[in-house]
Amino acid sequence: MKSSAGSGFSLSYEITYRAAAASIRPVRESSLADLFHRYGDLLWENGTHKYNVTFFIGELNELLLGRKFSVFGQDTLDFLIGRLRENGNSNATINRKLAALRKLLRKAYKMGDIHSLPEFRRQKERQGRIRFLDRAEEALLFSKVRDRSEDCWRLSIFLVDTGARLGEALKVRWPDIDSERVTFWVTKSGRSRSVPLTRRATEVVAVRPSRSKGPFSHIQPHRYRAVWNDAKAEMGLVDDKDLVPHILRHTCASRLVKGGIDIRRVQMWLGHQTLAMTMRYAHLATFDLDSCVAVLESGMDQAPEFGGRTASSPDSVRARTA
Repeated sequence: MKSSAGSGFSLSYEITYRAAAASIRPVRESSLADLFHRYGDLLWENGTHKYNVTFFIGELNELLLGRKFSVFGQDTLDFLIGRLRENGNSNATINRKLAALRKLLRKAYKMGDIHSLPEFRRQKERQGRIRFLDRAEEALLFSKVRDRSEDCWRLSIFLVDTGARLGEALKVRWPDIDSERVTFWVTKSGRSRSVPLTRRATEVVAVRPSRSKGPFSHIQPHRYRAVWNDAKAEMGLVDDKDLVPHILRHTCASRLVKGGIDIRRVQMWLGHQTLAMTMRYAHLATFDLDSCVAVLESGMDQAPEFGGRTASSPDSVRARTA
């Protein structure tokens, strides 16, 4: 395109538009089930967590009646939260389900499957009661487990003495263990960690089942839970909903805290991403506050006198408040 001015000089310029049609595609409508089918295997590895996520996304898709969308707005998210709460889900459960939804939608957004993302706000969770085993309960439960399976008994000891999650323990391989410690490479947070082994944990991992990749790799999670539930039933604790294998992780944490281990080291031992997760056990260390009284009371006998009386005497208190 050329343009000339009446002042005697000319200005020449050319504008070229290059169509980017090849890189632009319309956003097709998809349901949550469609998106999970498309990206589920990319976002989650096979295992217990993916099994739970599959259930979560399926439930949310049903609440939306399988509706397809290209925009997932705040109103849709608020609708899901309201329905989950109506169905009796706690805030902690809602947070877990929304975490899976957020991860799936973020991937879909990056891939151009939806136009925008809603704002996800974590629901406030109440501090629930944490159940753990005392030594007598542990001994009785483990004896019942051992009656049914020596392998599951060894696994139980390993779990309670390392604080590992069940999935982490089952994925330990022989090269991950030395004479003093174990390294967990496959973890919930994706970050590896190493912890020292107790004497009895060292003994149970020393057993080498034939053709196994690790000390517990031959144990299926459902088999371990079945043995656990049978032992629990024999103890007459069928209705104790907190008495699940994860209680062994809580038990390990509680023993560390009650034994005087500082909360930061407990966080490292358990592999918590945030200190807030570990602070659930902090109340177990409150007995250490007793030593604070002695510090506050130290030197009271030598406190300065007011009107000829010591500061700690009743008369001196009345004199100061008169």
